[in-house]
Amino acid sequence: QVQLVESGGGLVQAGGSLRLSCVASGRTFSSYAMAWFRQAAGKEREFVAGVAWTGTRKYYADSVKGRFTISRDNAKNAAYLQMNSLKPEDTAKYYCAADQKYKSLTVYDTAGEYEYWGQGTQVTVSS
Repeated sequence: QVQLVESGGGLVQAGGSLRLSCVASGRTFSSYAMAWFRQAAGKEREFVAGVAWTGTRKYYADSVKGRFTISRDNAKNAAYLQMNSLKPEDTAKYYCAADQKYKSLTVYDTAGEYEYWGQGTQVTVSS
């Protein structure tokens, strides 16, 4: 069993930055795919960014490309989402997700591909 705990959310003005962290426990997750999703009030959960187990293969939603950066540190069982140039439309609850993909280099962008989820951290961007 893998437990994921997110942190780093908060309230920030438009144009500001936040760094989200996700720490995994219960298993060594170096072979797991990791991703960040978000869900705004009244909307469906959507993919934000994903990273394969190596940390070098990454994929981003068009809405965050060039502003957000996903990374991971397998030695620390952690993944991160650096969010710059934040916009009010980035306001949402952000979730970390992980799944055992046996060192696949594919970056998965659908929620159904991930078995493990954190409880989420709220990000609110004021205009």
